[in-house]
Amino acid sequence: MPRLNVATQSQDLWRQGQRVEVTIDDLTDSGDGVGRVEQRVVFVADTVPGDRVEVRLTHVKPQYAHGKLERILQASPHRIRPSCIVADKCGGCQWLHIDYRYQLEAKRHQIVQALERIGGFEQPPVDPVLAVADVLGYRNKSTYPLARSATGQVQAGYYQKGSHQLINLNQCPIQDARLNPLLAEVKQDMQDQGWAIYDEEQHRGRMRHLSLRIGRRTGEMLLTLVAKERSVSGIEEQAQEWLRRYPSLVGVCLNYNPDRTNAIFGAETRCVAGKPYLREEFAGLQFRVQATTFFQIHTEQTEAFLQSVMDELKLQGQEVLVDAYCGIGTLTLPLAQHVQRAIGLEVQPEAVEQARQNAGLNDISNVTFQAGTVEALLPALDVIPDIVVLDPPRKGCDKGVLDTLLQIKPERIVYISCKPATLARDLKILCANGDYRLTRVQPADFFPQTAHIECAAFLVREDA
Repeated sequence: MPRLNVATQSQDLWRQGQRVEVTIDDLTDSGDGVGRVEQRVVFVADTVPGDRVEVRLTHVKPQYAHGKLERILQASPHRIRPSCIVADKCGGCQWLHIDYRYQLEAKRHQIVQALERIGGFEQPPVDPVLAVADVLGYRNKSTYPLARSATGQVQAGYYQKGSHQLINLNQCPIQDARLNPLLAEVKQDMQDQGWAIYDEEQHRGRMRHLSLRIGRRTGEMLLTLVAKERSVSGIEEQAQEWLRRYPSLVGVCLNYNPDRTNAIFGAETRCVAGKPYLREEFAGLQFRVQATTFFQIHTEQTEAFLQSVMDELKLQGQEVLVDAYCGIGTLTLPLAQHVQRAIGLEVQPEAVEQARQNAGLNDISNVTFQAGTVEALLPALDVIPDIVVLDPPRKGCDKGVLDTLLQIKPERIVYISCKPATLARDLKILCANGDYRLTRVQPADFFPQTAHIECAAFLVREDA
């Protein structure tokens, strides 16, 4: 039998189902390991740079493939034993098997790479990542899809990696431990009630998601059920029972989502029992946080991050500050205490109303909130701001927002981002013609055990 030449061997090693040995040398933004087989890239979940692994190729393209980890031949020095028994199945976390120090290095590397490759910045000024003290038990909110097992039991958990197969959980090591009893027991209550569980393939059934939220400082909890229908038989009585059973539970809500969609929450939420909000203390202020309100997952780290922003800005009390994409005023209100005037812009009217209520709760009168898109509101302001804080969603800023900033030219811009790629794209536009200079980027780890990273990029107008 003739020997295979190199080209034939390469082709033989590059087909679906083939097993190959790979040394992992990098991580993607989504958290997968990256290795190479004869110059072709292989992406492998649950691996760490430094691992030598055996991989079964699952999706093969001419220049890259995705593979499933079959066996660890030599473990990376950064590999640790996961603190969760379903870490190899559950898609909630990507990095429970990576030591925390290396997680921080990898997250900073994400930002540097994006700024260099997408933004065109040479040696971008990226500080070390602001670390957290507690890498487990930090989440103040968890939302779980619901399903039924083959034996008919109500399940709640996260989807298995790369699938819509639910991994049933009775506790989660990264959520606030005070929420764990509710996760286990509420499922049984739904089972006893006989409520129909939603089937996403058939678009049938009623109960879609279970959402749990807690005020880290106050201990107050909210329980929210997402349903395909507005009414659920027996929910009022069950909600009262939950309030009696859990002294820290202050409200039970029902969110209505009838659409065939991946979005978790619908537009309607009603309070079934108790209050429609919990109280939280943040940066020395009082906040009311509702069931579907956006509020950063890691309360303590958000405070530390806010302090790093304030330290960099060195506010003197005479500034006019605009907080674009302000939500319920989480950052606007603490910053307003140190400037002459603050303006919050937010597209969701419900969030604007909550922001105004939170300003009233704290007797902060030098702040106003406006509802509408940032691209429409920013150019229509009656003042040229000294500082603009941008905190857009993952897709980044609308081009109209960037164009307006380049026209009104505030002295300083703080761009807060949860996605390095869109941050780099937008900073490139702001700095392209020498209008602004990137002076510093401060990353902060809001999501330990995952590949997600938050950061603040500080821009100064060149002629300031």
